[in-house]
Amino acid sequence: MKVLAIAINTFKETIRDKILYNLLFFALLMIGSSYLLSELSLTDHQKIIVDVGLAAISIFGVMMAIFIGIGLVSKEIEKKTVYTIIAKPISRYQFLLGKYFGLLITLLLNVFIMTIGQVVMMYLNKASINLIYFQAVLFIFIELAFITAIAILFSTFTTATLSAILTLFLFIIGHLTKYLEFFVKKSKSEFIKGFFKGLYYFLPNLENFNLKGYVTYNISIEPSYFIFAILYGILYISAILIFAIIIFQRRDFK
Repeated sequence: MKVLAIAINTFKETIRDKILYNLLFFALLMIGSSYLLSELSLTDHQKIIVDVGLAAISIFGVMMAIFIGIGLVSKEIEKKTVYTIIAKPISRYQFLLGKYFGLLITLLLNVFIMTIGQVVMMYLNKASINLIYFQAVLFIFIELAFITAIAILFSTFTTATLSAILTLFLFIIGHLTKYLEFFVKKSKSEFIKGFFKGLYYFLPNLENFNLKGYVTYNISIEPSYFIFAILYGILYISAILIFAIIIFQRRDFK
C-alpha cells in the first residue's frame, strides 16, 4: 500500500511537470506532420505515417523517461527532502519502487494519448491498423520501462546531468548490441572475442523491442518471440531495480 501511495503521489507530481506537456505536444505535432511528410515522399504514404508515428512515440517517450525519471530521486536528494521521507516509516525500497511505478503510470498515459493520435491519423489515411501495430506500441512501452529503471538506477548514486548522459548512452548502446556480435564473429583474438561477448550478454538488447519494421511490412511475429521479449524485459528490469535498491539502501544521506 505504501508503494501504491508513493506511486499515485509521483503520478500527480509528474503530470504537473511542464516538460511533460511540451514533449507530448511536440510528439503529437510530429505524428500530425507525418501526413505532410508522406505527401512529400515518393514511397508508400501509409508506411511513412506509420513509421513516423511509431518513431515519435518511441523518441519522445524515451525523452520523458530520461528527463523526468532522473529527477524523481535526484531532486529529492538535492533538495534534501529525502531526509524527511526516509525518517518516516517508509522503507527505501518502497520509496524507490513507488517513484518508478508512478512514472510508469505517467508514461502509460502519455503513450496511450500518442497512440490514439496516431491511430486517428492512420484511420484518416486508410493505413492498416492491425495486431502487430499494438504489439509494437506495447514493446515501446516495455522499452520505456527499461529506460526508466536505468535512469532511476543512475540517479541513486550520481548527479542528474550525469544520469541523463549515462542513460542516453545506454539507450543508444542498447540498439547497437548486434554490432558487438559482429565483432565477436570477426575478431581473431580470443580476449577481444570474450570481451565483446561479455558486453553482448551483459548490456540490454533494446532491439528485442523494435517491431517497427514488422509493422511497416505487416509481418506477424512468432508467439514464442513475443513471450521471450516480454520475459526478457521483465527479468532485466527487475535486475536493474534490485541493483538500484541495493545502492539506495546503502547510501548514507547524513
